[in-house]
Amino acid sequence: MPSSLGFARIFQVLGQRNYGLFTLGNSVSLIGTWMQRIASGWLAWTLTESAGWVGAVAFADLFPCMLIGPFAGAAADRWDRMKVMKLGQILGFAQALLLAVLYGLGGLTIWPLFLITLFNGFVTGGLQPFRLSITPRLVEKEWLNTAIAINSVTFNLARFVGPAAAGLMIAIGGMGVTFAINAVSFLAFVVTLNLVRLAPQRFAPSGQSFLKDIAVGLKHAVTMPGVNAIILQTVVSGICVRPVLELLPGWAAQAFNGSSGDFAALTSAFGVGAVLGGLWLAARQGARGLAGIVVWSNIGMCATLLGFAACTQVWMALPLAVLTGICLVSAAVAGQTLAQILVPDELRGRVLSVLGLVMRGSPAIGALLIGIASDHFGMRIPLVTGVAILLGVMLYYVIGFARFRALLEDRL
Repeated sequence: MPSSLGFARIFQVLGQRNYGLFTLGNSVSLIGTWMQRIASGWLAWTLTESAGWVGAVAFADLFPCMLIGPFAGAAADRWDRMKVMKLGQILGFAQALLLAVLYGLGGLTIWPLFLITLFNGFVTGGLQPFRLSITPRLVEKEWLNTAIAINSVTFNLARFVGPAAAGLMIAIGGMGVTFAINAVSFLAFVVTLNLVRLAPQRFAPSGQSFLKDIAVGLKHAVTMPGVNAIILQTVVSGICVRPVLELLPGWAAQAFNGSSGDFAALTSAFGVGAVLGGLWLAARQGARGLAGIVVWSNIGMCATLLGFAACTQVWMALPLAVLTGICLVSAAVAGQTLAQILVPDELRGRVLSVLGLVMRGSPAIGALLIGIASDHFGMRIPLVTGVAILLGVMLYYVIGFARFRALLEDRL
């Protein structure tokens, strides 16, 4: 019965008009985005056969958030979030269309691919604090836990559907068609955004200078007890183990001697696990216990990735990829939910921009570093080294777990 009631919450939240419309458009856009990521990653590999270049393209996609995130966070607490979201989708449409045209003309070599991905990285990084901070204006506070988990489910459903669709489209129409479909998906999100109505903003802008707002947001992010621990764990996980996802082309082709189909299968397996983890968290009622989920999910992810690194065939790695996806999303969604609940409304955009910054920026740094290391030492040794580092950090939180849980859950 509790499980049934938990899953009923998912449908109740999706049935709320504004959140349902936003989720529909967002899902379509995310599927297109994952199709482009798969096509771009595989194209980078086929053009260069270098894990370093694959990591560099992932770096271009993710790292700009590190540069623009604090400014975008301050802007999210000042500017009209809906108008900025619409502008971002139009810019995303433009870059996807350019990729499709260049590929069709035979001009999409590695450097144009890198530079266009870099531009899209700035657009996506700039939108992230707006996207994260818009959810509390789509649902009431008592539904926030479920809504954040559903956001993760839609992202990871796209991680599953997008690669499968990309593999089909690449086989049937080529990478140019894949890029073009992504362009259309951005326009679909613009249509649904025009139908969404946000709840009134509950606070006035600070009235301070832009730079002062940024400084206040950064200070709260790094000093707020509990939230700063979540950010630290996200950074270490992002740099040390999360890049396994960005480097899957290298794992499929080099470590497992596979094809683009194996690459899509691995990506989809991680996505299936991520969806299962997200659904489990969405069905939970209340935020109590999330601190334990953050810690033990990170440790579970380390265990499954050690098994993944030991695999020699794709079929052996697929179930471990599913388990890794469950642990990865459980830790991420639990941490983000706690941060969303604990951060005051007037600081939400700025503090969440820091969390978003490390969520996207640390895997970018990790993908570049681990990608270069993988060119020299193979795919397995850098991943095992990263797992060992994350396990060392998590051991600290296991030893001091009572204090960690109190910091996060006593104020709920």
